[in-house]
Amino acid sequence: MGDIRLPRHMFLWCLSAIYMFAFASLYVQIPGLYGNEGVLPARWQLRVSGKSVVEQLKDSPTLLWFGPRLGLDTQQCMELLSLTGALLSLMTLALPALRDCRVFLVLWILYLSLYQVGQVFLYFQWDNLLLETGFLAILIAPMKMPWSSKVRLHDSVTFWLARWLLFRLMFASGVVKLTSRCPTWWGLTALTYHYETQCIPTPLAWFAHQLPVWFQKLSVVGTFVIEIAVPFMFFSPIRRHRLAAFYMQVLLQVLIILSGNYNFFNILTITLCLSLLDDQHVNFWLRRPTPKTENGNVCSSLQTLISGLAVMLEMGTYALLGYWTVKYFDLQVDWENKSVSTKTAFTYFEFNGFLKTVTVPSIWIGVLSLTWEIISSMFKCACERGVLWRLWSTIQWAVMTAATVSMFAISLVPYTYFEYDAHSNLWPGVRTAFELTDRYQLVNSYGLFRRMTGVGGRPEVVIEGSMDRNTWTEIEFMYKPGNMSAAPPVVAPHQPRLDWQMWFAALGPHTQSPWFSSLLHRLLQGKRDVIRLIQTDESQYPFSKQPPAYLRAHRYKYWFSESYPQRWWRRVYVEEFYPMVHLGDSYLEQMLVQHGLKGDTILGKKNNQKNCDLKKIYILHNLAKMLCLRHCVYELFLIILIIIIIKTLLKKKEYY
Repeated sequence: MGDIRLPRHMFLWCLSAIYMFAFASLYVQIPGLYGNEGVLPARWQLRVSGKSVVEQLKDSPTLLWFGPRLGLDTQQCMELLSLTGALLSLMTLALPALRDCRVFLVLWILYLSLYQVGQVFLYFQWDNLLLETGFLAILIAPMKMPWSSKVRLHDSVTFWLARWLLFRLMFASGVVKLTSRCPTWWGLTALTYHYETQCIPTPLAWFAHQLPVWFQKLSVVGTFVIEIAVPFMFFSPIRRHRLAAFYMQVLLQVLIILSGNYNFFNILTITLCLSLLDDQHVNFWLRRPTPKTENGNVCSSLQTLISGLAVMLEMGTYALLGYWTVKYFDLQVDWENKSVSTKTAFTYFEFNGFLKTVTVPSIWIGVLSLTWEIISSMFKCACERGVLWRLWSTIQWAVMTAATVSMFAISLVPYTYFEYDAHSNLWPGVRTAFELTDRYQLVNSYGLFRRMTGVGGRPEVVIEGSMDRNTWTEIEFMYKPGNMSAAPPVVAPHQPRLDWQMWFAALGPHTQSPWFSSLLHRLLQGKRDVIRLIQTDESQYPFSKQPPAYLRAHRYKYWFSESYPQRWWRRVYVEEFYPMVHLGDSYLEQMLVQHGLKGDTILGKKNNQKNCDLKKIYILHNLAKMLCLRHCVYELFLIILIIIIIKTLLKKKEYY
């Protein structure tokens, strides 16, 4: 693989932007989600136990344990951490000198601290992916302060970890769709349901849903090829294989971005795809000439021969990929009807046999690819001029190689979850190391869209409020489907976490979503921070002047309407989701007590009184409120990012 200096800079720049989105998005939601009067107060996760700070950090590694020592309660400390993370990542985005390994270490610690108390609202796969990618950035980023070296000979070794993470993410996401035995994935009909049943679709999802069934099934085949077969090309020694794999992965992610609001997840995946590039291809994008080296006739002839063999191998790979696609999905072109018929031409047991065959070799492919990067980097260190520089480069290479090999080893534990034999044959020491580091989310297992939900219609929970038990008014959320005439929003890279959990709640009884009882309780109390999660413009909230006396929830099934643009949705009533409750209602109180959601407010007040004498750090929080940053901070960061991108594009010289 060629030089990777420019892709590495692009990777760190993009990760800085993603950190900014993640911190800013979470900051504006903390009061309603985790505040002392929020849906799931975070202070309940950090109860005083009499343990030392070291013991507390072992139990739950988060900086929030230091909040009481600074005169801050848990909510205030979470706001301080998220705002600090957003500002620091914004500075890192704008200033190349700050893209330092120690800065990324701070960003990772800040996000991990918030993740530890995030509970159900922060336990998504993209949060795990951001933490894992963020930790890799600590190894990938240079140490620029107080001095820096323009050439770091171990960069290709550490940057390889991003490619391995991308492989695990994509391959596992494709495999779980088939190991789950979901009939829609096996029948290649998943996308005929996906666009209208995903959590928060975009307006383009309505149009994608109208595509013919044969095209939807062909798209599922393309998804399987891109997620299961193409990832093996990440480690190909042929450069054009890696570039082709890059464009196929980016195409899939862009299509997902256009049809669904998946916050920063797809942008983060594209960021990982940058590990497949090299300086030569980035220079091609930038229309910069690539320096050519002069070779002798013998070397030139040998290079021509090698290039010819590489082209033959490359074309053979594509031909084999096409042949397997046609064979295992029975592709047949119907020229009369101008369509393509497809079906799954293999069984579940045959696919399990494929996994048993390919899992262990895929690990050895990773080992060989990493070994090549390590040896290549070692030879570069040996060729350094000067004894001291050679020694210093070798020490750096040894340390980073050891860290890379360790990360690769423990990642094999979650990677092999889908294949029992490979997982059980792992060295016990690797499993022990994984268990010791699991609390830090260094490596994780992935598997998106495992099963397709909403096959018989998209389930949706609608909350209704009333003052007299006779007249009921629906409470409309800003993002999730409710009002049938409202167009689906475009909200990514922001993630409205309450709207997301409302989607999960609709998939089962309310007892599987304990936080829902707390949500109704807060709405009955009229808590403004929780109301702002539903409607930032309180004039759109039907009970903004007075909280409802009664609340209830019903489950509906939604489908995309055919009467666009008059109506985007149509729906049918299914059943009662949550019975009618009011403040002091015995059933509501029982649910709150049963799930541990009845907080000790008196104790909370006493703790606040003890801490009110130390407010120096909390000045930042009050200043943010005075400037109304709570409601516009995310838009502010987005505008600044757009300005930075425009300035970058207008520059003639290299930005990085």
